[in-house]
Amino acid sequence: MIADTHIYAHSNRVIPPSVLDLFRRAGVGLILHLGDVNSAWVLEELAELAPLMAVAGNNDDDELQDRLPSTLRFTVGRHRFGAVHGDGGRSAKDQVKRAFAGKADLAFFGHSHIPFVDEHKGTLLFNPGSATDRRWHEHFGVGIVRVTEEAIDPELILYTQPDHLTNILFGTDIDSSPAMTERAASDDTSNNHDRPTP
Repeated sequence: MIADTHIYAHSNRVIPPSVLDLFRRAGVGLILHLGDVNSAWVLEELAELAPLMAVAGNNDDDELQDRLPSTLRFTVGRHRFGAVHGDGGRSAKDQVKRAFAGKADLAFFGHSHIPFVDEHKGTLLFNPGSATDRRWHEHFGVGIVRVTEEAIDPELILYTQPDHLTNILFGTDIDSSPAMTERAASDDTSNNHDRPTP
């Protein structure tokens, strides 16, 4: 999952190649963009990696606003998911709570650029932050969610430099027992641990 890329046609910003490589190495089966895409080619680039779903963000142009829904509801197996960007008069967190609390197992949102994980009325709320524009937070972020028939295992991956993502390993280093894991990528592979989110 990725959000708030804010890649405008006139800017030099791109999705960091290490983020794309992370999604490839994780073997993602679906990519979810949580809005403020800003350039349609970003969606095309992500769709080359895996099937793509996206919601419109408040900074997306008219073409993207017309093309993308403001809200997504979908199921994977027996698990219910929801996604909104989050904007307008209420905080993004309040919007996702109002839209999905008690109605989804996991609800995704963006807008704030601040990585966030919390539970509300039985629904896990997840904002990966921004992969390209950290604004009000010290880390960039993306998310990976593993879904099995028995469980949902969301993971928030935080990083300060995109090249630190090369140190994230998939497979044997992942402890799937916590409901949520958070990893901070660094240039020191000894710090590559799963940590339960408080």
